[in-house]
Amino acid sequence: MTVVKYGDDAIVIDMGIRLDRVLIHEDTDISKLPPEELASRGIIPSVQDDFGEVKAIVLTHGHLDHLGAVSILAKKFPMAPIIGTPYTIEVVKQELRGKRKNPLYVLEAGEVLQVAPKLSIEFVRITHSIPDTVFLVVHTPEGSLAYFNDFKLDDTPVIGEKPDYQRIRELGKEGLKALIIETTRVANDGRTPSELVARTLLEDTLLKSNPERGLIVTTFSSHIARIKSILDIAEKLGREPLLLGRSMEKYVSIAERKGIISLPKEAHVYGGRDAIKKALKRAAKDKQRYILIITGHQGEHDALLTKIANQKFEFRIEAGDEVVFSADVIPNPINVAQRYSLETKLKMQGARLFKGLHVSGHASREDHYDLLKMLQPEKIIPTHGTLDMLAIYAELAETLGYAINREVFLLRNGQRMEV
Repeated sequence: MTVVKYGDDAIVIDMGIRLDRVLIHEDTDISKLPPEELASRGIIPSVQDDFGEVKAIVLTHGHLDHLGAVSILAKKFPMAPIIGTPYTIEVVKQELRGKRKNPLYVLEAGEVLQVAPKLSIEFVRITHSIPDTVFLVVHTPEGSLAYFNDFKLDDTPVIGEKPDYQRIRELGKEGLKALIIETTRVANDGRTPSELVARTLLEDTLLKSNPERGLIVTTFSSHIARIKSILDIAEKLGREPLLLGRSMEKYVSIAERKGIISLPKEAHVYGGRDAIKKALKRAAKDKQRYILIITGHQGEHDALLTKIANQKFEFRIEAGDEVVFSADVIPNPINVAQRYSLETKLKMQGARLFKGLHVSGHASREDHYDLLKMLQPEKIIPTHGTLDMLAIYAELAETLGYAINREVFLLRNGQRMEV
């Protein structure tokens, strides 16, 4: 969560949860934990008394690390509208479960909204791994600030349009006072491949799958472009897609309602426990008929793939069944250990594993270089990464003439900067 303040007016940008502070993933419900415990464990942001008058809560996209705390924290600013793109606002409605106090406002990419007499916000189209992602520009009488969390520069996305490079270059020419930017993959050389590459990888593997064995694909339930690719390939294979999991049902159903994706008539989506159990019982009797698209690629203990590996359903892994991981391990020790345990169990049961069919939703080093050249900000605040990542970004900025503590500032959670 970031707060931008001008005079007495403020904008809260994103309201997320820290995924690495708790065993948590897309199927986890944090509403069962008291807010005090969530804050003390560093899972949700802390709200300070001197934020000023919050005029808006602005959400850049629908991932939990950017809006997962809305249901807990937004009510602290009951007069502030929650603003997001169409898909993001639909995710917010699911998170709030009808208990909202704040008004909801849909803002499209390319639109500008005045939220205070001297504050306006602008959404600009960018690409990521969830639909309707934007970067935010905050306009003030002193200049503009751009907020780039999270993004990639994908010129051939499977869903949606490529980034609005024209507007990005215009912002650079107009003069950008400050840039707040993610650093998740800045240590990775080169550019992040397009989502079209992941689609090609999936085709290359799935079209060679054994038509007589079971086939499971696990990926992020919010990655609608990836799911679309899997559905398209399922049609070529002649298999019926079963999309299983509470979060799978949530994100895919929203995408279908908003017209982002069109499910084939033979596809079925099940999120309830009993419905999933029945679907897996049906699939167990006729494995070659179906392709299972499920959660659990990180080896989370309560995710569907782990439960299948632990033989909690009638659907069992048998020799020659194929399990495809269309997501990399999120690199922290817990995830690595859980994924290792999951893979070991699957192999012991005879599964053939296919890994690495994935491209990231985050910009790599040379993407960041290109963006800095286009934006030419006066001040830079790298964020959304470990201290190592922030430092690597600062070194990259140095190659373009920026100096640490003069134009590039390494801030930790809770620290402030006045421009």
